[in-house]
Amino acid sequence: MAGDSSPAFPNSPALVLASASPRRLELLGRLGVVPDRVVATDIDESPLKAERPRAHAVRLAAEKARAAAALAPGCLILAGDTVVGAGARILPKAEDETTARACIALLSGRRHRVFSAVAVMTPDGKLREALSETIVRFKRLSAEEIDDYIAGGEWHGKAGGYAIQGSAEGFCDWLSGSHSGVVGLPLYETRRLLKAAGLKVQ
Repeated sequence: MAGDSSPAFPNSPALVLASASPRRLELLGRLGVVPDRVVATDIDESPLKAERPRAHAVRLAAEKARAAAALAPGCLILAGDTVVGAGARILPKAEDETTARACIALLSGRRHRVFSAVAVMTPDGKLREALSETIVRFKRLSAEEIDDYIAGGEWHGKAGGYAIQGSAEGFCDWLSGSHSGVVGLPLYETRRLLKAAGLKVQ
């Protein structure tokens, strides 16, 4: 990651990734893009009353982009947010074993949706957004499988209590949509938005 103010591409504004997630940074690298700066935003991610998973993901991505733009004026901002939804319910990021166990038990043997939103804000304040929607199905998990997974601690800080790129992928017997979106940054949508903003993307 560049440590100076020179842009990632000549004649382009500096690119700022509004996320401290190493997963998003790695995914962005698959497009041949290295941000000039990484800015971790601090916004309230609590769902609004009656807010559905899709709208929640889109709103948070946009709010992160705006927050990063205030910290890095004159830059091109890329922000994202990923939400796991079970019906109309927004599953939380698991910060303790009780929450993680409840999420995994809820997802066991059923389909759920993962909404991964991307927002790109240009230096003049124009905001473009895109959303990927992926359907994921977990096999029915035994109590022992859930216990072993919780004991591994991989769930910590993960939306819905799991990361598809980790051992929980072994629970997934069917997926329709964007695998990279479930990881945290849908590459098709991200590539499209960055190209529209004038960046050269692989």
